[in-house]
Amino acid sequence: MKILGLDVGEKTIGVAVSDELGWTAQGIKTIRWTEEFHQVVDELRQIITQHQIKKVVVGHPKNMNGTIGERGKACEDFAGKMEEEFQLPVELWDERLTTMAAERILLSADMSRAKRKKVIDKMAAVMILQSYLDAKS
Repeated sequence: MKILGLDVGEKTIGVAVSDELGWTAQGIKTIRWTEEFHQVVDELRQIITQHQIKKVVVGHPKNMNGTIGERGKACEDFAGKMEEEFQLPVELWDERLTTMAAERILLSADMSRAKRKKVIDKMAAVMILQSYLDAKS
């Protein structure tokens, strides 16, 4: 069963997909948006169909003390819209520090700032999905 992993930010959505066995996550793209769900429906539908997605995991940014802030609530709203639009199970997954961890990995690879900016959200989506897959195995 393939799973879609999403890192939903204010301007971009990082996208990752699992393998059929649910062992590994691969980043596939970054979608630009302005927080209007209708803008990304067609692109997400294409990804879901192309990869035969059966479940969606959306990163859930919590504050370090575990509370849910504005960004976390926006991701909860996005997850609800995903579930309603695509009739797939959607699970929120704690994503605290994934973007910072992705940034550190890219820095250690000596990637330029411009290149990091292009792939950071996709890398964060991979980290969210891989964390989910590891916890469920």
